Amino acid sequence: MIRHSNITSESWKSLPWKKFRKNLFRLQKRIFKAIKVDDIAKAKSLQKLVLKSTSAKLIAIRQVTQLNKGRKTAGIDGKKALNFKERFELLKSLSRANDWKHQGLREVPIPKKNGKTRILKVPTISDRAWQCLVKYALEPAHEATFHARSYGFRTGRSTQDAQKIIFNNLRSISNGQNKIVIELDIKKCFDRISHKSIMERLIASSAVKLGIFRCLKAGINPEFPEQGTPQGGIVSPLLANIALNGIEEIHSSVRYADDMIIFLKPNEDADKVLKKVTGFLKERGMELSEEKTKVTATTDGFNFLGWNFKVQSNGKFRSTPSEENFKAMREKVKTIVNNSNYGAEVKASKLAPIIRGWRNYHRHCDMSNVRDSLWHISHRTFKVFLKQKKTNRYMAESLVKKAFPTVSYSENRFVNVKGEKSPFDGDLIYWSQRESKLYDGTSAKLLKKQNHTCARCNMKILPGEDIHLHHIDGNHDNWKTKNLEMIHQSCHQYTHMSKSES
Repeated sequence: MIRHSNITSESWKSLPWKKFRKNLFRLQKRIFKAIKVDDIAKAKSLQKLVLKSTSAKLIAIRQVTQLNKGRKTAGIDGKKALNFKERFELLKSLSRANDWKHQGLREVPIPKKNGKTRILKVPTISDRAWQCLVKYALEPAHEATFHARSYGFRTGRSTQDAQKIIFNNLRSISNGQNKIVIELDIKKCFDRISHKSIMERLIASSAVKLGIFRCLKAGINPEFPEQGTPQGGIVSPLLANIALNGIEEIHSSVRYADDMIIFLKPNEDADKVLKKVTGFLKERGMELSEEKTKVTATTDGFNFLGWNFKVQSNGKFRSTPSEENFKAMREKVKTIVNNSNYGAEVKASKLAPIIRGWRNYHRHCDMSNVRDSLWHISHRTFKVFLKQKKTNRYMAESLVKKAFPTVSYSENRFVNVKGEKSPFDGDLIYWSQRESKLYDGTSAKLLKKQNHTCARCNMKILPGEDIHLHHIDGNHDNWKTKNLEMIHQSCHQYTHMSKSES
């Protein structure tokens, strides 16, 4: 039983989170190993323990109320956040996790690049907490079955893994110059997945299956009552991966969620491969988009996950930021730079994470095609900063340097995750060292110095939670190494948490 004082914020902060994380991970590791040895009955029994676990429930509540990026988006009940007292009340509600009844979903229209609209279906906070809890039980079981070349929406895997697989298949020693690729596009994947195909493949107890079934039915399109996973649900990406798992075995390929590239040698028949893919998707209620699925020569180039991939006439492989991706970044920068409500210092602080994030994403590709454009963007920003009152040339240059941080590059040097490894396999040393390598500069040095652990809770840095750079004395202008440490996002929040809502 969790006891807490009248000061609920202090009670929440003082809960033994480190112990909770260890308890949950211990169960998840056992589920993963049970499926690996084909002991499904034991895995289902352990999943029931996850649903009953107070540790798992509290971590799920913390995830949806404190850590998730979309946590401030309200469901149909209009609630955008829970105070600390309401979080403890939700803990009591989750005692009914085995017989959970989903509320309706709030529909939020999201404009797409092609001018059309995508409907995001947002569950209530309590439903999100239940989905998160169920995901903790389902994910390790299915991670034990997922294909090695599936990288989307999987803990510990990334788009850079997919990028490196493409490099491995199309570089000169792989005869990439003579290959062709199929750019696979599944028509309205999340809206068309058959509920039956998900339920048949779900490794879960009957209670969890019933809850998932209710979750799916809460987000149905009346036009297709037996299809679709609600986009916006925490568990939806996992369900999509469960339905699509195995498509990678049809032919040499790489998949990121519902985006997929298939590699063909010169003598291989694209139509035969596409026929097999069509059959696979039909069983799951889906179909290919004839309009967007293309067969392309590698020398003509193709776009995938924000990059353009091309094999040059001399056989050399090139990966560069796609024009569409670069344009989207430029538009974000332009919006901030031209905003008259912001001063130069505010603009610089808002630009820095955008530029750093964009450069980090592309740190393993060739940036020569955008180098000049990047210089012009930063130079124009400098001229705008210089126009501001009380800003001299030196200050403007300093702010531009802050707004456009540099990131080291290593073309095609990303190291792929090993085979079918998963964070649930318990290899903490491998995963903590791998996570540390995703950071560079000061952050990377600090993580190495901290032995790949959080400086606050002393737990290994593992996939699944963001790591923040913390200034110990609270002075963000003090960049001395002694004043810096790398800590979990949640640990960072607790460090700054007051008695008010976080």
